[in-house]
Amino acid sequence: MKLQQLRYLCETAHQDMNLSRAAKALHTSQPAISKQIQLLEEELGVDIFLRNGKRVVGITQPGQLIIQTATRILRDADNLKRIAQDFSNESSGTLTIATTHTQARYALPLVIQRFTTRYPKVKLILRQGSPVQIATLVSSGDADIAIATEAIEHFHELVMLPCYEWNRCIVVPPKHPLLKQKLLMLEEINRYQIITYDFAFTGRSKINQAFADRGLEPNVVLTAIDSDVIKTYVELGLGVGILANMAFDPKRDKNLRSIDASHLFEPSTTRIGISRNSYLRGYIFDFIEMFAPHLNRTTIQAKLEGN
Repeated sequence: MKLQQLRYLCETAHQDMNLSRAAKALHTSQPAISKQIQLLEEELGVDIFLRNGKRVVGITQPGQLIIQTATRILRDADNLKRIAQDFSNESSGTLTIATTHTQARYALPLVIQRFTTRYPKVKLILRQGSPVQIATLVSSGDADIAIATEAIEHFHELVMLPCYEWNRCIVVPPKHPLLKQKLLMLEEINRYQIITYDFAFTGRSKINQAFADRGLEPNVVLTAIDSDVIKTYVELGLGVGILANMAFDPKRDKNLRSIDASHLFEPSTTRIGISRNSYLRGYIFDFIEMFAPHLNRTTIQAKLEGN
């Protein structure tokens, strides 16, 4: 049994049993992957994949357990490398952060600026996606940490570290009638077309729940994953926007006005997700503490160890 065989196996499962995509991702050939997986199956004495002729169509029951174990073995092998790197060259390496657009655009820039100043030799990679996508990246080992609000708490293989709470604002053009309201209510907002986040992003479920609790169906006419896109269409007069309050900047958004909506919606919590089986290099602990000062190395380590 070789680590290379386990990598071929796990990548094939990760690519939904598509050998061509797995071969491309691993910079090898499809016959090489197929051959090595067959050798592994012969050594273990069980079929890992279900086949229809030469085509892989599924994963067997023992195959699912084998892939889970192989994933842990590969992660532990990567951890060994990280431990060695930590002691041989603690100030250089790579940090891959999987996050949403709102976090990357509004919450992270100053933290990343501080981090790159302290660790100029660390290559920083930002990978953006939906909360489910970024949690999957961390679970599979393709990212070191996930930063998001929705969905990642459903990934039980991740340790969840709460960072900060935030709420929402209503964004409208200047002189909009809603600006005259002393205390804005959902019923008044719902008289207008609403532009807000896609359901999988940035606390959208809290928005839907608030309307449902008032017996209302939100009049959402446009959704986006990008706060700047939402503001663009509000500027065009297509509706009122419901945004994360961090995404509104009076200096940048001079053609819009913001109305506090924290009394209308439950606050959301941004969390960092870390794989339970991962080894964090020293500079990753430092990055997390820069982003959420209450999460020091001792606190994070205790969480990873289940305390």
